[in-house]
Amino acid sequence: MKLPRTTGEKVVGALKRAGFAVVGIRGSHHYLYHPQRDVIVTIPVHSGRIPAPRTLQTILFQAGITVDEFQALL
Repeated sequence: MKLPRTTGEKVVGALKRAGFAVVGIRGSHHYLYHPQRDVIVTIPVHSGRIPAPRTLQTILFQAGITVDEFQALL
């Protein structure tokens, strides 16, 4: 399935619905942690800008979420 084009804010919201929690913000980067998976994912949240497809693909891979699961969380 094709990756959706979405903002960093929406990516953060989707990951929160998947059980991640924001553990820190430094500049425009949000750090989310999932306790069961024991993983931290960094999301670039630049005002209104859409992350590059490869960046979003890497975020989903690190989070252990498929594109289909991500679509459902949006």
